[in-house]
Amino acid sequence: MKILTATATAQGRRHNDFNYCIEGELVWIGLVCATDRRNPDGGCGCGRAFAGMSSHRATTTAMIRDVATDRRRYVSALRASLEAQRWPAAGADDLADGLMQLVGDWPVGTVVERRLDEVRVRDWPRHA
Repeated sequence: MKILTATATAQGRRHNDFNYCIEGELVWIGLVCATDRRNPDGGCGCGRAFAGMSSHRATTTAMIRDVATDRRRYVSALRASLEAQRWPAAGADDLADGLMQLVGDWPVGTVVERRLDEVRVRDWPRHA
């Protein structure tokens, strides 16, 4: 199943890129604080970041990978991550569905970036 994962690939294309996640860990799109609400390049970084579900850290690049899991396990992992961070986990099903729909049309290996509410392609996969 295609899922967003943390990656260092394509880091450095923006001067304020960062990657504190574990390569390949599942990520989700977290909330944006008041500092970054109108500007993804604001002082916090949350307006341009994906949130790591294991490390609870962040990265500005995510890769679409084909992960050997199913929807039930994906929702469970997302719910566990939200609960561990003391976020409301009641919406984990809808959040997971939205994330799966977001990446559904992009090929595996695509690297994306976040700019507030927009997720866009930063790098298309290279095929040998």
